[in-house]
Amino acid sequence: MKEDGVLLVVKDDKKRAEICAFLSERGIDVDARRSLPEASDAAEMRRLKKELSRRLRETREIEEAYDTTLENFMAALDLRDVETYGHSKTVARYSHVLAEAAGITDPRSLDSIRKGALLHDAGKMAIPDAILKKPGPLAPKEWDVIKRHPALGYGLVRDVKLVREVGDIILCHHEHYDGSGYPKGLKGAAIPLEARLFAVADTLDAVTSHRPYRGPRDFRAARRELQKNAGRQFDPEIVDVFCGMDLAVWEKIRFETTRLMPPFEDARFRSSAR
Repeated sequence: MKEDGVLLVVKDDKKRAEICAFLSERGIDVDARRSLPEASDAAEMRRLKKELSRRLRETREIEEAYDTTLENFMAALDLRDVETYGHSKTVARYSHVLAEAAGITDPRSLDSIRKGALLHDAGKMAIPDAILKKPGPLAPKEWDVIKRHPALGYGLVRDVKLVREVGDIILCHHEHYDGSGYPKGLKGAAIPLEARLFAVADTLDAVTSHRPYRGPRDFRAARRELQKNAGRQFDPEIVDVFCGMDLAVWEKIRFETTRLMPPFEDARFRSSAR
């Protein structure tokens, strides 16, 4: 074992392999064993425990800094349009909670879904403001440009060490359950589960947020919209999961993720004054 590695002692082969893989992914050298080495003394074990604690603490600090960077990146993108400011952070929370309600329990999968939801619109960085912020209806050619953003976003992050679920949400978040979406026209179960979950969370936020052409609607209206489009735009099973939850859950998340936002009218005034 290297001097800066850790000794992992777990009798169960499967658990030992899982823990070893988890630590290795984070750059920690692991000496995995079924039992303690005979020559190990109490002082050595204390040293090993202290080293493991230090490595895990450093890993948590790196992950927290990474998460903060992602949130700030998407907040900056949201600021291109004050009408949708805060959307990425809110829909990331919705997606995480909905995924848990749908039975996803693995912490790494849940974290990947949250990150994918946070980054879902990264491709809009490459969309000109003249199209992205156009107040009126888009021309067919402009819609073609808008429809490129999932593939553009996927291209931006595919070389970064992000797991499959993140890329699936970015690439497939505009696919529809009946196959009428874009960019690939995927249908039903061919759409990755995490993207089907996100589609429900995304619409929940869209319906309950302010838009230039209407005011925000309540969560009951959002539920009706999801039910109306179940089987067409949305996976009906995921809609059923959403409808089985107390609307207060979503109201609380919205309050927590938007309470630090500037008042909409103030933000719009500052934007128009530039």
